[in-house]
Amino acid sequence: MSLNQILNSAMSGLSASQAGMQTVSNNIANVSTVGYARQKPTLSTAVAGGKVNGVVVGEPSRVADKFLENAVYQRAGNAGRSEAAATYLDRLQSLLGATDSKSGIASRLTALSTSVSQIASLQGSAQSIALFTGNVSDTIDSLNQLRGDVSNLQADVESEVSDTVERTNVLLKKIHDLNSEVARLQGLGKSVSGPADERMSALEELSGLVDVTVREQSDGRVTIDTASGQVLLDKRLRQLSYPSGAASSQATYPAIDIRFASDSGVMGASTGEKIDSTAVGGKLGGLLDIRDRALPNFSEQLGQLFSGLAETLNKVSNAGTTLPPPNTMTGEPNGLIGTDRLGFTGKATFAVVGKDGTLVSKTTVDFDALGPTATVDDAIAAINAGLSPDATASFTNGVLSIGAASSANGIAIAQDPDSPSDRAGVGFSQFFGLNNLIRSDTSALAPSGFTASDPHGFGTGETAQIVLRDPTGKVLTQYTLTGSTGSTWGDLVGELNASPLSAYGSFELDDRGRIQFNTNAASSGSTISIPSDSTDRNGTGLSFSSLSGLTGAASGLASAEVPASLLADTTRLPLAQLQLTAAVGEKAIGSGDIRNVSGFVDALSGAVDFGKDGSLTIGTFANRLLGSAGSQASLALTNYNDASSRLSDALDRRDSFSGVNVDEELAQMVILQNSYSAAARVMTTASDMYDTLIGMLR
Repeated sequence: MSLNQILNSAMSGLSASQAGMQTVSNNIANVSTVGYARQKPTLSTAVAGGKVNGVVVGEPSRVADKFLENAVYQRAGNAGRSEAAATYLDRLQSLLGATDSKSGIASRLTALSTSVSQIASLQGSAQSIALFTGNVSDTIDSLNQLRGDVSNLQADVESEVSDTVERTNVLLKKIHDLNSEVARLQGLGKSVSGPADERMSALEELSGLVDVTVREQSDGRVTIDTASGQVLLDKRLRQLSYPSGAASSQATYPAIDIRFASDSGVMGASTGEKIDSTAVGGKLGGLLDIRDRALPNFSEQLGQLFSGLAETLNKVSNAGTTLPPPNTMTGEPNGLIGTDRLGFTGKATFAVVGKDGTLVSKTTVDFDALGPTATVDDAIAAINAGLSPDATASFTNGVLSIGAASSANGIAIAQDPDSPSDRAGVGFSQFFGLNNLIRSDTSALAPSGFTASDPHGFGTGETAQIVLRDPTGKVLTQYTLTGSTGSTWGDLVGELNASPLSAYGSFELDDRGRIQFNTNAASSGSTISIPSDSTDRNGTGLSFSSLSGLTGAASGLASAEVPASLLADTTRLPLAQLQLTAAVGEKAIGSGDIRNVSGFVDALSGAVDFGKDGSLTIGTFANRLLGSAGSQASLALTNYNDASSRLSDALDRRDSFSGVNVDEELAQMVILQNSYSAAARVMTTASDMYDTLIGMLR
């Protein structure tokens, strides 16, 4: 080896040591920088004329393991989704209150049973009655408050969905820009460590928002796909388009559209792909699951609970009367008009009673004797024929009213003990809402009792949008019901069974007039919602939603109340019962009669038909609803803790491989210093050899 070669080798050694020490210094300076991957100098053997001629120093390379980085991305998606679920389910659980809270739903229902029992034990004292009616009102207020709170919570989730979409777009553009920078530097043979580190941090944050698959290309770029297969980034930028607007609670929301975008982020044409389900994963998937599945399902069950409670209390209330009886009994719309089929069997007694309880007149209407083709108008005529001239019944705009002719008298109604009136399991007075304890002006509080041959009564152009979602909240299909295929309820069911909805189950009319949707095995757990409904049965103000019973969202809870007059006057609670054996001139309602109290006690502890949810007591249904919310919140928190631990483990593994260890860097610096000293010694030796050679030539 010539002296020049020795000298060149020594100089390259000095350069390599200097480059190494500069890299070590840079690593130590960034020891606390989040997302920084340590660097190492790139060294290769220099060869000239087939002989080794020192070392070639290249650009520093980034120390990273793609497998460990991808593990972080995958686990960040799981952690993001579980965190969103845990956060909002915990907020939902907090809305329900503590188990020992007096304002909680369970405590309210317990207070109902306790206070009605006190009426019996205190012989119908005004204080005990006021306590019971107040508890009924408080229970409805609590249910309604909870309904509103859940609606507000859904609006909060929707707001965060919009924020998450915006942040996703920012990160996609940032990664796209860094892709270009990495590709440019790699093409020039320069170090890509800086932009690559920054890109990794952006990918880590993005993977927490959306579950992604990241693939590195040969030019240094990365491509990004969602877990459900939609492309978010390749060489062309894409952005998520979502009409955020004002965050609100809705029955259905638009899908998130994926659009092509310019390098500056301006959105262009749609790619034809959409994000409309929780399969997208990450925080966004968790939010969509809460917004589209968990909260609507809870609201649905809350509506069912109210319907069961209202039907239970109103049944007993309509079986009783007061002293003095009300001068006029006015019902509520139930969707029927005068020409509709009456549909009642059994008997009911209608009486005119004086303020002191003396029977003035009465009539017992045998609905079986009226015949199967009898109409509501026929029943009104029968009541008028039996009570005339002491009272008059009228049916106007779908509302039944019976009033005494004299202000000194009142109206009382009772079921026949042997053959009670019945339509869809409901008595005549309850069906028309004549003596309801709980009222609502937006929904019938009793099942309709429609049969397949009854006319549906919806006009031309009136429609109802029906949406079917799978257990994750994804829209499977939707259909707009028009009622144009026929005029009956059977035709409506037939239209639904011929619609795209039928691919996931079948519709049928049950024996109480409710439309039931029975899912098939492949779509088990799917749910129905009706986000928009313009129908109005024959101008009664009641829609397909409120009459069909397809969804608890149309239960009428929002407008439910105990009448203010009943809350203000304890004598208006129907605790007495009409004496059916009393003759005209005899006492038909006794002073101090509180026999109907036992009906309230028995009803609150008895089973209620909740339709698709089975037959349960009010307390059992409420406990199941509240218990399910609590268990979901607990499970979500457990899942989040597990996912967070797995993410931390993946981060530790990645950082232990690519992160900076100060001790290792200092040890490397010692090695480099020794290497620098060795190269300097070689250079000194070569210099001495030059001097010796020159001296010999002299």
